[in-house]
Amino acid sequence: MNWLDSGIEPHWIWLGLGLLLAIGEMTIPGVFLIWMAGAALITGLFAWLAPAGIAWQVLLFAVLSILFVFTGRRWLRRHPVEAADPQMNHRGARAVGETVVVSQVIAGGQGRVRLGDSEWLAKGPDAEPGTRMRVTGADGVVLLVEHLH
Repeated sequence: MNWLDSGIEPHWIWLGLGLLLAIGEMTIPGVFLIWMAGAALITGLFAWLAPAGIAWQVLLFAVLSILFVFTGRRWLRRHPVEAADPQMNHRGARAVGETVVVSQVIAGGQGRVRLGDSEWLAKGPDAEPGTRMRVTGADGVVLLVEHLH
């Protein structure tokens, strides 16, 4: 059976497609599908209020999708979304300024330190276990440390 002959009004198909695209955007965020979801919802409203042939509806959807995607991309370039916590996924960078305790001797510039309940690889001046040091930076998953002054 052809989906066009299923007896479902075209506006419900467009509105359903818009909803699915919006759910897709929430599931796999990429700020792309939401613009197409808007185009599908507007096409659904158009098909409901001013019944037109499927060809016109598809054309309207295509034009609106292209217009919304390019307009949305330009708007996002001008108004970038800023994270509430830019360091959220950079645990090492978040540790800068924190005090750590040497857990394994730092010799030859390398050792291990304890920060909170976890141990980290560390680079810095020689230090014995139990020495308190300050984190000055991070090199990937290695904390850069210095003696407290």
